[in-house]
This record gives sequence, structure tokens and C-alpha cells, in this order.
Amino acid sequence: MPKSRLRVGIGYDIHRLAKGRKFTLGGVQIPHSKGLVGHSDGDALLHALTDALLGAAGLSDIGDLFPDTDRRWKGASSLFLLKEVVARVRRKGLRVVNVDAVVLAEEPKIGPYREKIRRTIAAALGVAPGDVGLKAKTMEGLGPIGQKKALSVTCVALVEKTGK
Repeated sequence: MPKSRLRVGIGYDIHRLAKGRKFTLGGVQIPHSKGLVGHSDGDALLHALTDALLGAAGLSDIGDLFPDTDRRWKGASSLFLLKEVVARVRRKGLRVVNVDAVVLAEEPKIGPYREKIRRTIAAALGVAPGDVGLKAKTMEGLGPIGQKKALSVTCVALVEKTGK
């Protein structure tokens, strides 16, 4: 049976919210009283997307490539990390077809920033903005996300083998 040219990967991330941090999501800084806590800039959307791409390519995960024990990645831009992974994916003879993400957060509201986030991600991936799906949902007040203590993201990525 011929091997499929398509591969899919899934990524997930969750980060606490804390005062004194910038809120960056999908490579876009969003005004908010709290930010995402992380060794890098804490961008949970790009972390989940990075893991989805790594999974689709059959590579390691974000924690292996950019460990929080390595000072080089302290405060690093997650957009930079994503671009590094996109280059690795391409070196494996794969191209990104499309990605889709669901952000779970009570606040801030993502809607006003959705298109800018989609364009930012599309540029990093080398795809059209229409190939980047982004939805935001609340938790209806349930759990740490609903209590405005955290934000989580689930993302799926589809890649295709290039050439033969």
C-alpha cells in the first residue's frame, strides 16, 4: 500500500496567568492586566502549534528542542522558536498545508485580535491566512481557566510531503 503524503500532528499547552507579564498570543501582544507565565514569552498558542508541527513531522517536542533548563531560551520569542521548527519541518521534505487552533480563555477576548494573529502565524508558516484556523472559547467559569488563572490551547497541523 502506498504511503500517504499527508501527516497530522496535535499540540496542547496551558500556562498560568500572572501580573507583571506581557500577554502575547500567536505572536501578537495584547493589552491585558496579566500575562502568560513561561520560560520563554509564554505564548501558549505558538507552543501548541510548534508541538503540532513537530508531531506531524515525526520530530521531538518543544521541551526537548528548547528546554526551560537552557538559559538561551529564557524570555525567547515563541515566534522565533516556531520559525526554527518550520525550518526543520521543511528540511524533512514537508510543507505546512493548514493549522487549526482552539484557545480556551475567559479573558482577554481574542476576537478583536483574531485576524492579526492569523496573519502573523500564516507569515511564520509560509501559508495564506485562510490556512490558519483560530477559535476562542470560554470555560463558562469552570476550573482554573474559567477562574481566569490560566489559558490553554489545542492545535492540529496538517503537513504534506513535497517532491517524491
